Amino acid sequence: MTFRPADDPVRPHPCADAPPADDRPDPAVLGALLERHGWQRHGGAPGRYARWTPPGPGGGTSLLVPVSRAFPDCDDLLAEALTALRRSAAPSAREVLVSLTVPSDVIRWERAVPEGPASGAASWTEQERLRSAARRMLLAAALAVRGQVGYHGSRHRRQAEMLLDDVLVGPTPGGRRLAAYVPVAGGRALVVRLHHALHATREAVDYQRAAGGMEAFDAAVGAGVCHELVEAVVALVRGSQGAGITLEWAPVPGVPDGCAARPEPVEFSPGDLPALRAAAARYVRDEPSLPVRVTGAVIGLRRPEPRGPGTVRLRVLAGADVPQVRMVLDEDSYRIAGHAHLVGLPIRVHGRLEARGGFRRLADAYGVVPVQVDETERDRLMKALHENMDFFEAGGTPCSGAAESPGECAGQE
Repeated sequence: MTFRPADDPVRPHPCADAPPADDRPDPAVLGALLERHGWQRHGGAPGRYARWTPPGPGGGTSLLVPVSRAFPDCDDLLAEALTALRRSAAPSAREVLVSLTVPSDVIRWERAVPEGPASGAASWTEQERLRSAARRMLLAAALAVRGQVGYHGSRHRRQAEMLLDDVLVGPTPGGRRLAAYVPVAGGRALVVRLHHALHATREAVDYQRAAGGMEAFDAAVGAGVCHELVEAVVALVRGSQGAGITLEWAPVPGVPDGCAARPEPVEFSPGDLPALRAAAARYVRDEPSLPVRVTGAVIGLRRPEPRGPGTVRLRVLAGADVPQVRMVLDEDSYRIAGHAHLVGLPIRVHGRLEARGGFRRLADAYGVVPVQVDETERDRLMKALHENMDFFEAGGTPCSGAAESPGECAGQE
C-alpha cells in the first residue's frame, strides 16, 4: 500500500527478514540507532567493540558491534549483529532494521485511549483513527512545504501526496502508537516543516487559552500551521485522553538547521480542542479568493434549459494549482465552451478562485476563448479526455463529440 489512495493511510515497512540495502552499514550509525531505541551498552574493548543488549527485563541476545571499520573483522561482526537483529524478538530490533534499510527521520504518534478486550490493545476503530490522523498530518506538512497559507483546499494536493509515496510505517503493537519513517532523500523538508508547525501550534493554543486571542494562529502560518494541520491534530486528539507527536532525526545527515537535536514531544489534550477548532474555522474564513487565468479542457457541461446560463467543469491545464474547477457561464460563454469541447480545444477563462469549497469554484468567470493548439497537442488532449471519463460522477452523461449540440451535453455536477 502507498499513500496515493485517499483512504489508504499507510505503507507497510520492508520485511524484517530482508537484509538492509547496504550490507555494510556504518558501525557508528548502527550504534546511534541502538542507543536511540534504548539498547544498553556494556563494555567491550575500548575503542574497538561495544556490546549492546535490548531494553526491557531479561535482556536478550546481545550484539557485538565494532566502533569503526578500522579492524579486519569489522564486516564479520556487522553481519553477525544484523543476523541477530533480524532474529531478535525485541520490537525495537525491527525498527533499527527499518532505519538501516532506508535512512529516515522518524515521526511517532501516540494516543491515550482505553484498552480493548485484549489487555494492552486498542480497538480496531481506535487504531484506524490513529492511522488516519497521522496520514492527514503528513499530508498537511507536505502541503506546507509547497507554500505557507492558512487554507490549502485542493491546491497542490496531487504534488503533496507524491511526497508521501516513499513514507514507510513501522510495527504498531497495541494500536496506540504509530511510527512513520520519512526518507531523508526527498522527505527531510516535510519533517522539518512539521517540526516547526507542531511547536507553533502548541504555542498558539497556549496563547489562546491564556489570553483569549487568536493572533498567534495568524503568525503561526509562517511556520507551516494551516487548516489542514490543525484539523489533523483535532482528529488525533478527539476521542482520546491526550496525544503526542515525537520526531527523531536520522543519524545521517544529522540535525537540520534551526531544529533541536532531540525535539521534545509535542502534546495536546482534549482541553485544547475548542481553540484548535476555532483556529481551523478561522483559517478557512480568512483565506482570500485568488484572481486567476485558467486554461483547461472542458469535461462537463450542464444547464437546466436548452438556452441560458450553464455550469462548466474544466480539467485544469494551467493557471491554477487544482485538478478541476467549476464555473457558471452566461449563454454566449457556455456556447463557446461547448463548441470548443466538440472540436477538442481547451478554453481560457478569467475569474476568482474561491476558497469556499476548497478552491474548486471559479467565480465571476469572463473572457472565455478557445485556445489554439497544434494537432499533436489536440490529439493528446482528446485522448486524455476519453481516458479520464471517471472525472464524471455517477448519474451524469459524459460529453462526447457525438452530441448533437452543446446543450445536449450534460455532466452531473
